[in-house]
Amino acid sequence: MQKTDICGLTPEEIITTADIENLTVSQVLRIVNNIYKKGVKETDQIPGIPAVLKNKLKEKFYITNIPPIKTERSSDGSVKYLFQTGDGRKFEAVYLPDKKRHTLCISSQSGCRMACPFCATGKYGFHGDLSASEILNQVISIPESGIITHIVFMGMGEPMDNLDNVLKACKILTAEWGCAIGQKNITVSTVGITTGISRFLEASGCNLTLSLFSPFFDERKKIIPVERKFPAGNIIDLLKTYPSGKKRRFTLSYVMIDGLNDTDAHLEKLKNLLSGSNLRVNLLPYHSSGDDSYVSSSAERMMTFKHNLIISGISASIRKSRGADISAACGLLASK
Repeated sequence: MQKTDICGLTPEEIITTADIENLTVSQVLRIVNNIYKKGVKETDQIPGIPAVLKNKLKEKFYITNIPPIKTERSSDGSVKYLFQTGDGRKFEAVYLPDKKRHTLCISSQSGCRMACPFCATGKYGFHGDLSASEILNQVISIPESGIITHIVFMGMGEPMDNLDNVLKACKILTAEWGCAIGQKNITVSTVGITTGISRFLEASGCNLTLSLFSPFFDERKKIIPVERKFPAGNIIDLLKTYPSGKKRRFTLSYVMIDGLNDTDAHLEKLKNLLSGSNLRVNLLPYHSSGDDSYVSSSAERMMTFKHNLIISGISASIRKSRGADISAACGLLASK
């Protein structure tokens, strides 16, 4: 009998798939609580259910168990985990502690096919989608699993290019019977696939971040290949008018590169583009993967952008760089 991976299933799906007589809802809730909240890796290790049920579960299910094959610790306290599936696909997750906030940056794919030239993951190429189970495994398999407060889909891959599995993972991450992480504490980042974004906005209440690079769309088209098919202007218009609610954030991520996209003209265009909207701007320093001549904008220049955006009525912040010494910072995953 071919077994089914129970990790990545909802309680309703477990009941349907198991087809076990007298399997109760309370027993299934105990099962998913032990898998998603406590990281149990074997069905026969789940406490509080009869031995007969454990044996039947073991006959029909297995629990994905992909422990990290490598761990790197940064001088700033962040930790990068490298995973590898049985068929050889590699992907990374990064734990980012910050006082009471414990963020985990996770991957949705092994590599990425968006081919953005300033991203090491894009240069690594595309090696396959991650299943909902493989996405969740990053959260429940690491030592810090029990203290994670925030999840960001900003690791390897384009979430909108693997949307079914991302939505399934988000459902389990936020469900009370799952990992019970609030939707307001989960952010999904995209380079901009409009069809996926529209569906994501309808199907999930999690936050969304659009990686912009430039407010001049002709310029963005030369650098971000997906701009040719899915113009960022249309996505921004959608986010401006979409009812986000008080607890949901829509953000533009803006990686700043000296002399390339940090000029006064870029600042003015960005201000005009976002004037009167509730969209936020998150400014990020650029991290070179070692094979280009670009350098990040200075801290002073980034502060100038932030200040001018704020006094124009646009919410803006500067993201602190973390894990650069272990190639865990933004744009560096897969660079080793």
